[in-house]
Amino acid sequence: MDGPRIVDVHGVDLCVDTTGDAADPAILLIGGMGASMDWWEDEFCQRLAAGQGQGGRFVIRYDHRDTGRSVSYPAGAPGYTGADLAADAAGVLDAFGRPSAHLAGVSMGGGLAQQVALAHPERVDSLVLMSTSPAVPAVSGRRELPPMSEELRAWYAAEVPLPDWAERPAVIDYLVGYERQLEGAEYFDESHVRALVERIVDRTNDMAASMTNHAVAEAGEPARGRLDQIAAPTLVIHGTADPLFPFGHGEALAREIPRAELLPLAGVGHQVPPRPCWTSVIPAMLRHTSGGGEAPEKG
Repeated sequence: MDGPRIVDVHGVDLCVDTTGDAADPAILLIGGMGASMDWWEDEFCQRLAAGQGQGGRFVIRYDHRDTGRSVSYPAGAPGYTGADLAADAAGVLDAFGRPSAHLAGVSMGGGLAQQVALAHPERVDSLVLMSTSPAVPAVSGRRELPPMSEELRAWYAAEVPLPDWAERPAVIDYLVGYERQLEGAEYFDESHVRALVERIVDRTNDMAASMTNHAVAEAGEPARGRLDQIAAPTLVIHGTADPLFPFGHGEALAREIPRAELLPLAGVGHQVPPRPCWTSVIPAMLRHTSGGGEAPEKG
């Protein structure tokens, strides 16, 4: 049954949504820090599910803890760690009886996907890492990664006042302004982003918790291992204009993960691949996920 619903994952309620036929290989979409499932747009999921001549996919997306309709904790006091967020990804697969899936993560979600691939390699048919950075130590020696852009650093340094999280218009204006800093200038569509942010604000149980808790949660016990120990076939998708994790972060992932492929997105910033890039990103994801993916366990 497609559509959002609440499932029990490790004793907490997470809101999940599926698109496509459950008999098809599964792709689990993992959002970034403070990001609900809405950033994975409906049409993006529908195109993946349709398969575009490469067989269908069963697309699963979900709200992290403290986002959307999932469990919420007091702002500033998350009752979980970053390791718990990684474990939730595997827990969502359990809720659907999936022994494994293709994992596609953006930003923090890409880091969580790396953690799952190391801790539970048997659960990961492949990885798609978008707008993200190495989440585990370097293969050897010291890893040199480019810093965030000067423009983004200056924006953070300016300490733009946070809105009253209970004031819907102010929250929407703030989030649209923040997204403007992250996305590539040529791909920033303010009216589209505003409509998406309005939907997110209206779906979120507690905006203060959503915008605070992931950043202050302790890391917890990370998965052990290095990028060269990731066995899952990996596709790295990275914008050349990413101001938070500049393109060198994507190059490092592609260099250190064995046999990883790199798909550069010219002019794209720190964002889920924008609609104009879907004509290249979706076929690449479908090709990459054309193998593996067991059917749900019988119960």
